[in-house]
Amino acid sequence: MERSPNQESNPKPTTAPDPARPTGEPNSPSASPVPADAPAPPQGPPASDDESRTGRAGGKTKAGRWTLRVLLVLLVLLLPLLIAETALRINYAGDPKAGTYSRNRDALWLGHAWVDGRRTDADVTALAARLADTGIRDLYVHAGPLEHNGTLPKSAYPKARWLITAVHRKLPGVRVQAWLGDELAPEKPDAMHLEKKATRDAVVASARQVVAAGFDGVHFDLEPLHSGDRNYLALLDALRPATPLLSVAAHQIDPLPAFHSFWGTVTGHPKWWSQEYFGQVARRVDQIAVMSYDTMQPLQSLYGGYVAQQTSLALEVTPADTDLLMGLPFYHENRFGHWAHAETVPAAVRGVRLGLSRTDPDRATFGVALYVDFAATEDDWTSYRKDWVRTS
Repeated sequence: MERSPNQESNPKPTTAPDPARPTGEPNSPSASPVPADAPAPPQGPPASDDESRTGRAGGKTKAGRWTLRVLLVLLVLLLPLLIAETALRINYAGDPKAGTYSRNRDALWLGHAWVDGRRTDADVTALAARLADTGIRDLYVHAGPLEHNGTLPKSAYPKARWLITAVHRKLPGVRVQAWLGDELAPEKPDAMHLEKKATRDAVVASARQVVAAGFDGVHFDLEPLHSGDRNYLALLDALRPATPLLSVAAHQIDPLPAFHSFWGTVTGHPKWWSQEYFGQVARRVDQIAVMSYDTMQPLQSLYGGYVAQQTSLALEVTPADTDLLMGLPFYHENRFGHWAHAETVPAAVRGVRLGLSRTDPDRATFGVALYVDFAATEDDWTSYRKDWVRTS
């Protein structure tokens, strides 16, 4: 540690004997007078900073500077976050416009049990009763996952034809789409490689396969899909003629400009798409459903404000002839990315209505998508019907 200038040795001034006290007494400065020109006694080594008065003062000064630097760094890191969270809270304020309710273009994700033999006619009857008088027009039924090479075993969906027939009979007008997905490279090492044309061709063949099995369309959920992936756009272009209805699950849009790049650098998982890339995907499909959950928001007001922002961002770049659906969290988990007490159906619906009100309140090609049937509670269904469908 650096020495303080005050620690430099200086000759001590001599002290004359006290004339009122006899020389040699214990309290006298010296037993014998010290000549004025006598050399100063040798000085010992300077005390360390934590022992000398000047050292302690110097230590406190340096500790204070270090604390100040830490506080400044935290301020630099946290200030943008505090500003962003404040903006989300403000975004949740106000009242949605009248009429910003269901357009009867909603969707529901259904688990694999519906096509592997675990569900029965009684289950379809109960599902039909559940969906009566709601805005649900599409069912995304999990019929995968795809193999990493893009192929799909027919053994993955043995009861598909039965389900499709039963739904068409009991829910006229409701479309049944095959929900297909897989993990993607390069973020996942052992996963699907979309950069390989043979893999993309196999995915297209799988889409034709499920359409031939009776599905009304195909819904793709490929993750994690990085913003700007040209191979995915090429796949969508190839899929359009392969299915009468092409739908995709989409990542969220950058809440701040280029946020996906920053987050990818910090965590290795970009998570978000740029708004431009979202628009490029939306122009290539019939439906795009934003996975507007797993947002890391800790409060309902912040989550709702986030959904309102996502709704506006998506509306700005989604063509009018593409159905835009905003995801609602019909599941309940507690982890870093998702807090069940914050990501609620009422908060999501209010956010959706606020975003719709501010951006395009009269848009007809708009809805919500409920994720997922097997984790939903009665409260979730009640909130959806009361707040969005407007039925009790």
